Amino acid sequence: MGNLETIVKDLESGKTDLESAITAYEKGMELKNFCEAKLRDAQMKVEKITLAGGKAKTEDFKE
Repeated sequence: MGNLETIVKDLESGKTDLESAITAYEKGMELKNFCEAKLRDAQMKVEKITLAGGKAKTEDFKE
């Protein structure tokens, strides 16, 4: 996430040449996709606690 923030700051500064900006943008997209995949994986592992008949139980996370 830190790397992605650095890339965004560099691009927003406007001080990078076009080739560097394109390379940074491509790397930023790779990092964004990686972070989104990790988030989806974590969401799938989340269990929801419910009360059924006075007893707590867990069930798989459903989107």
